[in-house]
This record gives sequence, structure tokens and C-alpha cells, in this order.
Amino acid sequence: MSVLNLETVQLKRADGVAWIVLNRPDALNAWTPQLGEELIRALDAAAADRDVRAIVLTGAGRAFSSGADLKADRGLGANGSPDVLTPLREVYNPLILRVRTLPKPVIAAVNGPAVGIGCSLALAADLVVAAESAYFLLAFVNIGLGLDGGASQTLTARVGHARAFEIAYLGERIPAAKALTWGLVNEVVEGSELESRVSELASRLAAGPPGSYANIKRTINDRAYAGFEELLDFEAVLQQERAESQDFVEGVLSFMQQRPPRFTGD
Repeated sequence: MSVLNLETVQLKRADGVAWIVLNRPDALNAWTPQLGEELIRALDAAAADRDVRAIVLTGAGRAFSSGADLKADRGLGANGSPDVLTPLREVYNPLILRVRTLPKPVIAAVNGPAVGIGCSLALAADLVVAAESAYFLLAFVNIGLGLDGGASQTLTARVGHARAFEIAYLGERIPAAKALTWGLVNEVVEGSELESRVSELASRLAAGPPGSYANIKRTINDRAYAGFEELLDFEAVLQQERAESQDFVEGVLSFMQQRPPRFTGD
């Protein structure tokens, strides 16, 4: 078994279960390209390990993930606008696609806030177990963006069109209890019990028939997630359009300055 040299992600393997931990707790596990790339490496290692039969995604510290790190340096496109298309196509979308298509059960253990692309990652898992203190927030609209990370499809598949539009348009926190009522998650437990409950569930899956799980995932994907790869790229193209807008500039500035945004439609 090869040893991965990871800085922003932890990979722990034991008793048939791989725990993949987003490990930037001081930044509430905010996403950077490095974190995305290391998540891919960890997922690939878990997928290739025959002894691993179930995978858990979780966050270190008090957050699952606060979303994209808006303070991180951003590459610029040819027109001088932020380049979101390249990292989406090269890192984030391949990662989300792996979660949805690798032939092993994937559980998201949401230990705290799951925001933006962090929320998209949780929604891409097969099963979602959340701590009572967790919440889900697709905050893209709050900074003048659309959805990405496959959330257009994973969200709709979980809660239906009416709730999907409500969550995406309003950009409000969905507390764990409401997320359970709406069908966004499978189970909610006390924070102190999250690790033990997810360990119990993952161990049960690891002891089950891997071929059955693989085929179940393939057939559900075939119906609920048809065209998912194309949707990921469509989201990315539209997100780049938004990144070139003045509303996105205003959205980021208002976030950094902790004030309400003033969107103009430009």
C-alpha cells in the first residue's frame, strides 16, 4: 500500500473503511485547488484498494467545509476576469464525478457547516449523516454565482424541483433537522454520536456484497443522474459567465466587507 503525502486531506484506512478528512480546520476546511487535488488522490487510493469497501467523507474541526476559499489567489482568464472554468473542469468536477461513480458506497459525515462546493460534495455522496449542529447552505447566489459541483442535479434528485429552487434561489441555511424533513439527508444524530454512528453504518456496508452495491449505484445513477458529467461541464461554463459579471465582483466584495450586496444585473 503506497503512502500518500497529503497536506490538506487525511486518509485513514481500517477494517474495510476509508475515512477521507478535509483537513484545513483553521479555514473551516475551505476549498483550494490543492485540497481538491488531494481529495482526488485520496479517493483514487481508496477506490484502488481492494480492502476498502466503504468510504466516509468528513471534515476536521467544527466544519464539514465552508466552501471555496474566497481569500485564496485566483487565476485570471484571458479577459482579466477570475478563471473559475479551469479549476472546475480540471479539479472540482472530476472529484464530484468520482464520488458519484466509484463503485463503492460513499457516506458524507457532515459534522458542521456544509457550504457552497462543500455542500455540493456532501450531496454527491450516496448517504448523508449529519450532526444536529450541522447546516447546509448553497450560498452561490449570495455572491452572484449559479450552482456548481453538480448541485443542480444532486439537489433536485434529493428534494425535488420545488425545494431545489427554494434552496438555490434563497441561499439560506438549511438546519440539519429541516434537511432531514426535506429529504436532503438520511439521518441526523447528536454531534457526539456522529463518528460512532457513521462508523457503524460504514462497517455494515463494508461487510456487505460489494458487487451488489456497485450495481445498485450504477442503476440509480443511470436514472437519477443521467447526463451528470455533461451537467457538470454545463454548470462550469455558466459559472464562468457569472465570474465575468460585475455582480460577482460586488458579491465577493460585500462578503469580504461583511455588508449586504448591491446587485445591479451587470
